[in-house]
Amino acid sequence: MTSGPWPGPGPAGHPAAPSLGVEEEFFLVDPGSRAVASLGSQVVARARAAVGDLVSGEFDECQVEVKTPPCRDGAELYDQLIAVRGAAVAAARAEGLGICASGTPVILGEGPAVVGDHPRYRAGLDQFGALLDGFAICAAHVHVHVPDRELAVLVGNHLRPWLPLLVAMSANSPFLDGRDMGYASWRTVIRARFPALGAPPYVESLDHYERLTAALEETEAMLDARIPFWDVRPNPRLPTLEIRVMDVSVDVADTVALAVLIRALVVTAGALVHRGCPGPQTCGELVHAAYWRAARDGWPGKGVDALTGRILPCSVQAARLVEHVRPALEEYGDLDLAVGFLRRLAERGSGAQRQRSWSRPRTPGAAPSAP
Repeated sequence: MTSGPWPGPGPAGHPAAPSLGVEEEFFLVDPGSRAVASLGSQVVARARAAVGDLVSGEFDECQVEVKTPPCRDGAELYDQLIAVRGAAVAAARAEGLGICASGTPVILGEGPAVVGDHPRYRAGLDQFGALLDGFAICAAHVHVHVPDRELAVLVGNHLRPWLPLLVAMSANSPFLDGRDMGYASWRTVIRARFPALGAPPYVESLDHYERLTAALEETEAMLDARIPFWDVRPNPRLPTLEIRVMDVSVDVADTVALAVLIRALVVTAGALVHRGCPGPQTCGELVHAAYWRAARDGWPGKGVDALTGRILPCSVQAARLVEHVRPALEEYGDLDLAVGFLRRLAERGSGAQRQRSWSRPRTPGAAPSAP
């Protein structure tokens, strides 16, 4: 692995790893009714006194986003997430609210949605109209430092087949307004309604990528070619590759484990690109089907292995992922974090499973308890 694009010495006997960071989105909820509450601007204003712009608004006023600065390793990332989550929780509590980690709103509030005050959100409403109805959803985004954009888009080719597994492992949105939707990640289903959102296409080069995004912007299927909403994208402002496919998680340790797994996947892919491997040209329809199956069944169900088209247990696919990236995990001292995450999934289930287990027995039409 040291011959890849991120060489250099690092601490604790491990080579220097590319930095990584995380963005997480959360719902603001009323502690009594557990319905979402549209007070995002007030909560953000309070939190900024403690952590500046590491807490910000989101598409809907019932949401807030927390973000970490670039981190060197999983331990630093864990501490940063605890700090920014804590700032958001404290600010929400000062407004009489709580924070809910779920990919979809478990219980909706009364009245219409209140869209956040951002030019991009307003432009999206103008362009996509009713497609954005009910688009209050919460994700976790992982950023991994990548030296250049050409490498970033080619790494994306290698990540495409693994994205459905990341959906299944992070699935945490079975409910929408008190209804069990029958899917582990209903957030993934909501996102699938858009014409240029989901897994990125296979591209041959950065030039190919930029021509494609420009063409999609021209068709108005994409809002801005510089900021595509694909689940893997070179960040338009930062030297990072951004992976956006996961539901937000309740457990900080799970978020950290997913982040270091993704970093290992990016580094492994980068080494393959440097050896001249452009990545598997996995059929887009097969990837789309794998997304759907992962969203429906989640962990510990079976899913589509987009590399082969075979139906395999998610646990088998996850074990294959760890083996695929094991050299990078070992190189950066992250193997125990990844293995521990798989052990927790096996023992306690996914976020979707836990949401369902936390929901109170109820009569038809009654809402579940919020996590």
